[in-house]
Amino acid sequence: MTETILTQDAAAKRLIRRADYVSCSVAFIDCKTPGSHLKQNYSMIGPGVTTSADQVINLKELHGFNIGAAAMPHGITNNLHIHFTAEIFMVFKGTWKFRWGPNGDDGEIIGEAGDIASMPTWIFRGFTNVGVDDGWIFTCLGGDDTGGIIWHPTILNGAAQYGLYLTNDNQLVDTAKGTAKPSDAQMMRPISTEEIAGLRHYSVDEMRQRVVTKAERQWSSDALLDSCLPGHNSQMAPVIGYGLTQDRNQHPKITNPHGFTMEWLKLAPGQSVSRFKIAEKMVVINYAGVLDIAVNAPGSEVVTTVHLWDQMSVPGDVWRSFHNKGDQDVEVLLICTGDQRKRPEWAQDVLAQVAAKGRALDKSGYIAPGHLLPVYAMGKI
Repeated sequence: MTETILTQDAAAKRLIRRADYVSCSVAFIDCKTPGSHLKQNYSMIGPGVTTSADQVINLKELHGFNIGAAAMPHGITNNLHIHFTAEIFMVFKGTWKFRWGPNGDDGEIIGEAGDIASMPTWIFRGFTNVGVDDGWIFTCLGGDDTGGIIWHPTILNGAAQYGLYLTNDNQLVDTAKGTAKPSDAQMMRPISTEEIAGLRHYSVDEMRQRVVTKAERQWSSDALLDSCLPGHNSQMAPVIGYGLTQDRNQHPKITNPHGFTMEWLKLAPGQSVSRFKIAEKMVVINYAGVLDIAVNAPGSEVVTTVHLWDQMSVPGDVWRSFHNKGDQDVEVLLICTGDQRKRPEWAQDVLAQVAAKGRALDKSGYIAPGHLLPVYAMGKI
């Protein structure tokens, strides 16, 4: 049985507080373009797709995905670009308009706080803060190396007017700082009109199948094995892929491969999730309330408090439990490495308690009445 133990210092280094986020205003080629000049880029876990050497990265450890954020005042736009790996928008504040297509005119959707949208790869997409004040979007990008992005030719041409150029190794060059303009051979080749015409189109209806709004979350109060125990009444709502849920009737809306799974976890005041571990890395992003995450087995337990908009990275094979000791609901996003279903391994004392309640896991890892399973299953939950 594999087990990893985190010291207090190691756990503290894996907590990225909101106050630790560092913005970069020159992360992209359109940073001087009017209407896009006030956007701020953040890279919390991995570099994402930033092209600036000035970008601060809070945690560089590879996770199989990158987590960042975009903060923009009202009316500011992130211009049309293509991603090679998954790009997920997690709206935490404000009202946002997302658009897509060769010229951004195939369709648009509006995202509000609590909504999550998955943009397909190899299509142009852009977004604008259409809310009344500053907005905030967390982003999750697939892969350790995202490969950068392709900007719409109009954006590259417009940036050149301000002395900004993008090299073919995805580095931003600002000639206003005294750096020489790259040679034609060094510069990123713009995508051609013919290549743009060959990109796939998505209808609004198709794109809505890749959006899970706050109102559309499908909560299960029986998603985890321990939810039958007093004080452990958690709820989960899947977003992308089959993650931690052990409810056989729960299905995510978004199922295509992303390189990670994503789901909501909700805990009412006084409720907890019992001690378990999984093989994959997990990142917890706090949307509402205050969450305590306890890691390691009893006797070496370390507790970290995760406040609003903080995020905590938990390595694979680490025992962890979640606790809401506050006076309001906790809602967090759980993002785990890999497209596969996760298989929580529960502590032995938890297994004994749920067995006494007549519960077990079947051979598919889903919750079932213990009396309906063969005897061998009851001893190997």
